[in-house]
Amino acid sequence: MGLENVSGLAMHVILSKSGPTEAAAVACLGKRFRAWASDDLLWAQFCSHELDLTSPLDPDHNPAPSFKAAYQAWRESFSMYPWPLVLRVRRCWGRIKAWLAVNFPEALPTLRKGASEDAIEDFEKALKVKLPLPTRVLYRFCDGQELPDEGSSGGMPSSLLGIIGGYTLYDHLVNVFMLPLSQIILDTKNIMDQIGLSSRSKYIVVAASATYSEKLFFLNCGSGQLFVGTRNLVTDGEMLPCVPDTLISSVHDRSGSQQQDAMLLWLEEHGRRLEEGIIKVRQQRKMRSINLFPEEPPLCTSAITNGVKVRASAAFLPEFSNLQDELEKFLFAYSIRMSLSPDGCVINGLTFSSCQLYWRQWIIRANDAIVSNVNGEAVIGKFPLLRPGEAEFVYESCTSLRASKGSVEGSFTFVPGRLVDPEGAPFPVEVARFPLQLPDYIF
Repeated sequence: MGLENVSGLAMHVILSKSGPTEAAAVACLGKRFRAWASDDLLWAQFCSHELDLTSPLDPDHNPAPSFKAAYQAWRESFSMYPWPLVLRVRRCWGRIKAWLAVNFPEALPTLRKGASEDAIEDFEKALKVKLPLPTRVLYRFCDGQELPDEGSSGGMPSSLLGIIGGYTLYDHLVNVFMLPLSQIILDTKNIMDQIGLSSRSKYIVVAASATYSEKLFFLNCGSGQLFVGTRNLVTDGEMLPCVPDTLISSVHDRSGSQQQDAMLLWLEEHGRRLEEGIIKVRQQRKMRSINLFPEEPPLCTSAITNGVKVRASAAFLPEFSNLQDELEKFLFAYSIRMSLSPDGCVINGLTFSSCQLYWRQWIIRANDAIVSNVNGEAVIGKFPLLRPGEAEFVYESCTSLRASKGSVEGSFTFVPGRLVDPEGAPFPVEVARFPLQLPDYIF
């Protein structure tokens, strides 16, 4: 039986499973085939599957007359790029935006519309670089973020909207934004002169903390690798790669040259961590931000002792690490979250409505060797009082290691009731061992 005898429904099924390229080819076979291949229900499926479109919109989010017209507009707009790469980048940004819409909607308006080809070419001329193909497509979909107006307030911001996130540690506040092309030009020219890297003109600044604590991410437009500056960035230009070289793949442009995808891999991994709840939005001191301290095992550990729950995790701080210091090469911040069960503190069958921390003990290891055993009163000078139903008491501190891998474990000593009016004997509360490790991906 020839294709001429196939029913319209059967042909719809065949074409929908074949794909848009095959459907376009079938349209050339004759009038009847052209009618089948032009069915907008068919192109609605293609737009939904490849572009996640539920209505016919072109790349500028303008309505198109049909799904077929919308699909053609997308293909024409990105005709200079490999289509699988375009779809990969769209999925990457789509996942991040979907997560933000649910979990951090106030950050969504900071994402800028995509840059035009002309804008990208002007950018490349201004900095005398050639962006890797995957990075070009990333900026075609989203030209970074609108940065906060530093002059709008003399105090602390009420919300930190960098989509890469950050942390607080003592008086340090870090929150990393994806920079728009216009800001990359300004920051790259300024920073490269400061750190004496003007001769390494292939480096551009693509992400940075918008707070008073500097954290800078650099893209090497030659190799495609992404780097982050260390404590020695200004003095020695010292950086760390943010993506394992073994994971970086190549995308070939039309000339056949290889284009590395480290920045795309980095954003894809960030999206995965957000989606899986490994990192989350946290509110501290009335500030909401994406917090880089892990919230899920195995990077976050949890233990409950007599109703007291302690969660603990660590984050590597490249911007405060000193690779030239053999004894304190890697700096890690750790976050401790403690709370009391709704049932209160239960010891030997007796229930207490509160308990208060008095003492701490830490055992810190580099690899498997104990390098520090710390005992002392309080945590960061505080004696937290825990009550049922109250929010976690959260504090951050830090430690340095000579090795890229280690761990922290220990215990807190609590008293039932209050320190000024104890209702029972002190008791230890476990802090389960949590890892300190140089991660595969650095954020």
